[in-house]
Amino acid sequence: MRYEKGHKETTRRRIVETAAARFRKDGIEAVGLADLMAEAGLTHGGFYSHFSSKEDLVRAAMEEAASQSQERFNKRIEEGGLEAWIRAYLRTAHRDHPEGGCAVAALASELARHPKETRKGYTERLERVTANVEAHLPASMTPDQRRKSAVGIFATLVGAMQMSRVVDDSGKSEQILEAGIASALALAQINTPIS
Repeated sequence: MRYEKGHKETTRRRIVETAAARFRKDGIEAVGLADLMAEAGLTHGGFYSHFSSKEDLVRAAMEEAASQSQERFNKRIEEGGLEAWIRAYLRTAHRDHPEGGCAVAALASELARHPKETRKGYTERLERVTANVEAHLPASMTPDQRRKSAVGIFATLVGAMQMSRVVDDSGKSEQILEAGIASALALAQINTPIS
């Protein structure tokens, strides 16, 4: 059967987008290839014409998730600067829907057990995130202060998101998100009251 030009790329993209969402929602190890391919509307047998292994797909899916996160970052920065991004990151919708959110908050502990090549890709994406945050910190900070603050801000956001998802008390979860916002804003030297 002959396919239209671009069919293979379109199919690969559908697999990657499906995997990026499912991995963030359910965890990498919990997602089987047969189920993932079925969700993408494909047969399991076609997987290896696009990827050499599940780990190859994990790397592609994490890059896709990072690309989506970059788009959200850019949008929030345009809408209201670094404060808007911080507040959007620690919103309840992000907490409740990891499939459309940050892969780091959803998968960091799991990715830590993956091969070095996969972790290298994560490290590169982390560098991009912190560089983006650095670029929006006050010019009065030294470069070293901006770097440390950017890393601290992102670590605060990820940690607060993970903690808010773990607790079994919705009130406590909201408190964690609010505390994360306050801490990240303080690191960014943004002095606005918490709403």
